[in-house]
Amino acid sequence: MSDPEEYEPDRVEGVPHPRQTAVLFGQAAAERAMLDAIARDRLHHAWLLTGPRGVGKATLAWRIARFLIAAPNPGGMFGGPETLDIAADHPVAARIAALSEPSLFLMRPTRSDTGAERRDITVDVARSLRDFLHLSAADGGRRVVLVDAADQLNTQSANAILKLVEEPPARTVFLLVCHAPARLLPTIRSRCRTLRCDPLSGPDLAEAIAAAGLDPAVEPAALSQLASGSVGEAARLLQEDGPAIYADLVSLGATVPEMDRARLLKLADTVTTVRNRGRADAVFRLMDLLLARLARAGAGHPPAAEAAPGEAALLARLAPSAVAGRAWATLAQEVGERVSHGRAVNLDPSGLVLDTGLRINETGRALLTGRTP
Repeated sequence: MSDPEEYEPDRVEGVPHPRQTAVLFGQAAAERAMLDAIARDRLHHAWLLTGPRGVGKATLAWRIARFLIAAPNPGGMFGGPETLDIAADHPVAARIAALSEPSLFLMRPTRSDTGAERRDITVDVARSLRDFLHLSAADGGRRVVLVDAADQLNTQSANAILKLVEEPPARTVFLLVCHAPARLLPTIRSRCRTLRCDPLSGPDLAEAIAAAGLDPAVEPAALSQLASGSVGEAARLLQEDGPAIYADLVSLGATVPEMDRARLLKLADTVTTVRNRGRADAVFRLMDLLLARLARAGAGHPPAAEAAPGEAALLARLAPSAVAGRAWATLAQEVGERVSHGRAVNLDPSGLVLDTGLRINETGRALLTGRTP
């Protein structure tokens, strides 16, 4: 395995890596399904861990991997195992933390020979997997292949792993973390049993954030709404002052149809430098979130809780009908495409923020005056 400090694309900056996360929050049902399969000695050879990004799929995968390697014959336990926990001082736990466990193979994006960071899992990783599977398992135990994330397999590596999943070696378990199953080859999906991980509730998210060493100065329910129940997204938002940014967006929305241009310019000025790339990403994600929540409110599905003070009143005023919902959904799509293009060609993010704010104002003005946006 690679040096854990070398390149870890599956880590959210500022929080522990999933393999170093001791406690999993909010995924008791998925963990219970795995324990039941183990207890009944019906452990499938390939598992697809699905759900939104950042809700604990990778943490669950690492928990399963540790358990299966540390307890190679768990189905024989009296009454079946009650938890996937293993002792923190167990040799397997130490080796996995150091990425030196010989019974585990990790598939994730790597660096190229020139040092460039790849976005996909290339076929050379799949070839290394074949070499790994040709070796005998240590002490006759299980081998685990952990793919994070399976949606990053390119065409060649996906076809290579398909052959291995179709004809798996004995006592080998594949754990495929997958944010977007539709991107995965249907033939791979059909050979996997699915473990669904759901968005975290406000209390579970608050516990997970606290365990990660972050201290949010925002109500758990509001943070859960902002992050869509994702620990990873919550961590990113907290690091970029996301709750305050969204509160500013809601306050700006309250000034539609005469949006406060000075406040909009002030927001745009915070994303002008290259050093503020992370904040710019947060602003764009939160603008997209506001538009999505306006669209859902107009369609008759208002959020269960406010993500910022005054949001409920804003949604009721600007998205009172299905017509408004469609207008905001259309704008969300147009803005998303424009922002994606702008970032691809390196446009000034402050200009994109200004343009988006003005388009929100114009759409709101049209809706409030009964015109077609």
